Amino acid sequence: MGDRTGPQTPRGDRDVDDAVPRALRISAALGWRVLVLVAALYVIGRAAGYLAAMIVPVAIALLLAALLVPAVHYLVRRRVPRGVATALVLVSGLLVLGGVLTFVVITFVNGVPDLVAQLSNSVDAVSAWLTAGPLHLSELQLREFTDRLLATLRENQAGITSGALTTAATVGETLTQMLLVLFTLIFFLYDGGRIWGFVIRVAPTGVRTRVDVAGRRGLAALVSYVRATAAVAVVDAVGIGIGLAVLGVPLAVPLAALVFLGAFVPIIGAVVAGGVAVLIAFVAKGLVAGLVVLGVVIAVMQLESHVLQPLLLGRAVKLHPLAVILAIAAGLLTAGIAGALLAVPLLAVLNSGIRSLLSEADEHVSPADVRASAPEESAPVADQDQAG
Repeated sequence: MGDRTGPQTPRGDRDVDDAVPRALRISAALGWRVLVLVAALYVIGRAAGYLAAMIVPVAIALLLAALLVPAVHYLVRRRVPRGVATALVLVSGLLVLGGVLTFVVITFVNGVPDLVAQLSNSVDAVSAWLTAGPLHLSELQLREFTDRLLATLRENQAGITSGALTTAATVGETLTQMLLVLFTLIFFLYDGGRIWGFVIRVAPTGVRTRVDVAGRRGLAALVSYVRATAAVAVVDAVGIGIGLAVLGVPLAVPLAALVFLGAFVPIIGAVVAGGVAVLIAFVAKGLVAGLVVLGVVIAVMQLESHVLQPLLLGRAVKLHPLAVILAIAAGLLTAGIAGALLAVPLLAVLNSGIRSLLSEADEHVSPADVRASAPEESAPVADQDQAG
């Protein structure tokens, strides 16, 4: 007779388990695991919030690296030394960015006087409509409203001054974070393979190659996302900018630049930037021009949502629009504008990496798969371990 091996559950415990409904036992088991997961996420979120001044610049540097690293790889494949390729790509990118910003700032400065003049005319027209139109307001009522507005500004002058001082302090922090972005970007472009090889060593040896493949596929998804988003942003900015220029709306170029930047927050960003363009067109050129610009913005948004988003972003990130909206909302609520900007790229990387980890086809991956998933001049982690 064979003896049963292994721990035996005491009869009293079995009686208790039998007395508790199975659904309740499963709910309790899931419940404490969910509580542990929520607590872990809360601790991670608190730590990330405390280190946001460091995490956000590194994340932005990673986005820029995803945009620029294909150019570095192209030059390296043409037998250009990696350090020289990194310097060329970085300097070229800074020159292009500086030139565009200079052009936008000069255009903005030159367009402000025209906007102010048209704004004054619009204010006079609105005042005339309020007095002679269907509302029949008297000049005394308008004057009282203006005086009340000025009094409100005077009462809140201390708060406005404090906000200005806070903004001045924020400028210093922003410059520091910009230097951190630049410094981190240099090393991501020059030594990204070795950095990833160092990070991946925390994974157990048995699954390290599989995790390496998932990480590189996540990076490939990030590269595709940044490329597709940049293409969509260019189309949005050009389309709306042409409409503004044809109508003679002041600050057409800065508004187009605002649309370009806003498009990096999918769905929401371009809509908000387009709304600013419509408001300025309405104030500067009147109701008809505002409605025409609104039509242009709607047409561009339809082109983006029905053609560009499915064709470019849909292939790049493979995310449902609802997931994109919820990710942006969560990022906006938790980390403001930076959270809204980084939420979808993070979701795209996690989606691609988790899909790779859960894929049965990747159950036995080889070092060759690591090379194929993300071309890199440095040796894959698995090969480095074998060589060591």
